[in-house]
Amino acid sequence: MALSLADKKQIVSEVAAVAESAHSAVAAEYRGLTVEQMTDLRVKARDGGVYLRVVKNTLARRAFEGTEFECMSDQLVGPLVLAFSQEDPGSAARLIKDFAKEHNKLEVKVLAVGGEVLAASDLDRLASLPTRDQAISMLMAVMKAPLDKFARTLNEVPGKLVRTVAAVRDAK
Repeated sequence: MALSLADKKQIVSEVAAVAESAHSAVAAEYRGLTVEQMTDLRVKARDGGVYLRVVKNTLARRAFEGTEFECMSDQLVGPLVLAFSQEDPGSAARLIKDFAKEHNKLEVKVLAVGGEVLAASDLDRLASLPTRDQAISMLMAVMKAPLDKFARTLNEVPGKLVRTVAAVRDAK
């Protein structure tokens, strides 16, 4: 079924709006996946805060104009599904990586983060980025470490005095 001009404009504006607010994007070739597998991928994407859409490449190129994902335009070839990370930069990469483990037909073609194109081999690196909550907890642990060490050091002075007095008492 051919899309009308109004439908195409609506798709381009929707994808452009998502691309404006997305942290990263992954384009993967889905050739060979069944309808049930694609439905499963869409359900997992919805649960993971990832915008997933199959868009014609020409419409995707138009939607990417003026966004940080414009660098991907040259590499959009073949039947691709676009995944945009809405919550954290690694969520789309984690989704595609986990799904590709189960279904080897899903092949990553291009990644983009912050206006920079990454090779498909960098999927693991992007997927290993911490979530927002994990990054905050790591930052808090780093900020808390000097205070913990200071408290242990202050606690050691009276402890050492008590051990010294106990040693003197045992000696007498």
